Amino acid sequence: MRTIAIVGWVVILGAALAWQSVGLARDDWPTMSDLLRVPLRSTVGRSALVGLWLWIGWHLFVRTWGSIAEGST
Repeated sequence: MRTIAIVGWVVILGAALAWQSVGLARDDWPTMSDLLRVPLRSTVGRSALVGLWLWIGWHLFVRTWGSIAEGST
């Protein structure tokens, strides 16, 4: 299971780096900052991104820490 998780994270990181590289190389392709600039213009968009950030943090760190503390990895 750990190998699948590591491969998944490598694929996600690779896709993000590839997207950014193409965006920097071509003028018609948006970069990551261009994609984030749109929702960050409004208060609702900023609130949604903060909520998403908190939700991801909860599921990746807090829930995992509870299972580690209980001894069931």
